[in-house]
Amino acid sequence: MKKQSILTLAGLLFASSLLAQSWTPLFDGKSLNGWKRLAGTAEYTVEDGAIVGTNVPNSGNTFLVTEKTYGNFILELDVKIMDTTSNSGVQVRSHYDPAGHQGKGLVYGCQYEIDPSARRWSGGIYDEGRRDWLYPGSLNPKAQDAFKVGEYNHIRIECIGNEMKTWVNDKAVAYLVDTVDHNGFIGLQVHAVSKPGLAGRKVYFKNIRIQTEGLQSKAFPSGIYVVDNIPNHLTAYEKNSGWKLLFDGKKAEQWVGAYKDKFPDTGWKVADGMISVHETAGKEGGTGGDIVTKDVYKAFDLSFEFLLTPGANSGVKYFVKLAPEEKTTGSAIGLEYQILDDTLHPDAKLGRDGDRTLASLYDLIKANKQKRFIHPMGQWNTGRIIVYPNNHVEHYLNGVKVLEYQRGSQAYRNLVAISKYKIWHNFGEAAEGHLLLQDHGNDVSYRSIKVRRLN
Repeated sequence: MKKQSILTLAGLLFASSLLAQSWTPLFDGKSLNGWKRLAGTAEYTVEDGAIVGTNVPNSGNTFLVTEKTYGNFILELDVKIMDTTSNSGVQVRSHYDPAGHQGKGLVYGCQYEIDPSARRWSGGIYDEGRRDWLYPGSLNPKAQDAFKVGEYNHIRIECIGNEMKTWVNDKAVAYLVDTVDHNGFIGLQVHAVSKPGLAGRKVYFKNIRIQTEGLQSKAFPSGIYVVDNIPNHLTAYEKNSGWKLLFDGKKAEQWVGAYKDKFPDTGWKVADGMISVHETAGKEGGTGGDIVTKDVYKAFDLSFEFLLTPGANSGVKYFVKLAPEEKTTGSAIGLEYQILDDTLHPDAKLGRDGDRTLASLYDLIKANKQKRFIHPMGQWNTGRIIVYPNNHVEHYLNGVKVLEYQRGSQAYRNLVAISKYKIWHNFGEAAEGHLLLQDHGNDVSYRSIKVRRLN
């Protein structure tokens, strides 16, 4: 028994040793060997076992990047940032264009955001120098307080296949599915400063280590929103969290014409992974009319991508009842997430205080959005509508919350009373209803329409 116990202990120690060896340090704690500076002139030094980045005036974003490139890996490190006016990030699978940024050099690729500002988007995913925000921290509000200013925070980044997942202090933050990059360098960012008085701010990195073999993904708690950039696709994680596709890119089996028993023969088309409504001179109702889900929904999380054409108008409606007394000659009645080209369509200037603009609750509440979060014409935008079981409602545009309200509250009813919907009894307060894609007579396409029922 004694010999067996010794052998067992030896085996455990050996297994433990193998596990420890699976991590490779990227920083020796003493020098910057294996790293090089790119793009800017910020300073990187080694102090007390940490890489210290210090920002300087008149420099763009500066990066200290690995000389090696990495594909699939798990990266862990500790990061400290001293005040809320600073910003930083960790590049993964990234690249360098020496001719970019007007010859100053451009680092581009996915960045793990380090954001101690009031916005609190640490752990979100930004596409540096290229596509802007891919996973804003606002998509996971429960993780927004995980990062602590003025102390070391433990960061974990998993890049395995098409998936990238992030953690802050063991709190799961972001889940991105993306096919753009599969290999590249790892980098530490010192952000540019907007005012000379902000120069001299420091960010600290230590305990930087990586795994590249035998990767075991850490469990991700259910219910976190996934940004999936593969059209009409659900991950196994999403399916297990209750998400379902309302359009698979091939058939519109879950949709019928409003007040009809089948999908419209004209006006709508399913092709090239899209469900599209076609131009009929901007006439509300078009030739095909609105389409609605066969199922009805109470509390739900709905996500969809939409592609506008110049001057186009459409909408995604919810709590559509399709009652005979609510049938109209135009579009069916329901709460509407407005889909609109704010620049060219005249409806953007109608209504009250901009409440008919993109992502607004049509004719009721204006979407509070920044231009930088609106993707330009010809690119897909992502809309999202969450209706919680307590009737609290949120609209998102490209991952950023743009409005919220309480369905059925007195404040909500006051807005209805001064809107075009005042003629409808208890407008928008149905216990359940269909989801609707609007035919407003313009070319608009939809894809990646997915929904999760909330309890």
